[in-house]
Amino acid sequence: MEIWINPACSKCASALSLLDEEGAAYTVRRYLDDPPTAAELTALLERLGLEPWDITRTGEPAAAELGLDAWDRDPAARARWIDALAAHPALIQRPIITADDGTAVVARSPEAVRSALPVSPRPASA
Repeated sequence: MEIWINPACSKCASALSLLDEEGAAYTVRRYLDDPPTAAELTALLERLGLEPWDITRTGEPAAAELGLDAWDRDPAARARWIDALAAHPALIQRPIITADDGTAVVARSPEAVRSALPVSPRPASA
């Protein structure tokens, strides 16, 4: 699994701590230093089952500069939103975990982090 983080984010630090406590194998992507491409964001949104505006941090200064509050939120505007997220990665909600099973989750709560962990097989009953 991979977790997209901003090292300055307390939710990211909490998610990493929980993954460590659970003994999870993961890689870290500092997405501000290694921004995702539009294609990666499109694939991520598919895994999340969300739209780009659903994972956009609209309170960020870049959101105000771009005037995101006035942007349409419909299929015709989708590519514009994805391009904005790729160009301004600080707008991407965090942390995001992409699990090995093909799912992904915006991991802002302990429950969301746990939902990305692989399910341990149950011992067979005798």
